[in-house]
Amino acid sequence: MNWLKRFMTGRYGADQLSWVILGIYFIISIVARILNNRILYVFGIVALGILIYRMFSKNISARYQENMKFLNTWNPIKRKVNNRIQRIKDLKYYKYYKCSNCKQVLRVPRGKGKISITCPKCKTVMIKKS
Repeated sequence: MNWLKRFMTGRYGADQLSWVILGIYFIISIVARILNNRILYVFGIVALGILIYRMFSKNISARYQENMKFLNTWNPIKRKVNNRIQRIKDLKYYKYYKCSNCKQVLRVPRGKGKISITCPKCKTVMIKKS
């Protein structure tokens, strides 16, 4: 195990982009196996080659920049998906409205009848049914 530690010293290793590339490789290889398509096998091998290149690269700053570009693209998408999932989970207990003035999303408890909702951002008052 000591030889592995010496070999990986100064190398970039795995990051979030590497895990995504690994996932893409597995998906491509499963689909290629199901469809028995050699072209997809080649794409899978290319994805695996990129993964290995990134992990064993000694150009740490370039791999870090690639990962940061990926995360700057991925994090807003992940945040939106997580917000949608949370809203779906909350539908039993809360109702969501958008402020007519500033488009802020407002969450109010269900089952209270007609209520007055004040937007915390722009202080607009709306009368809505919960």
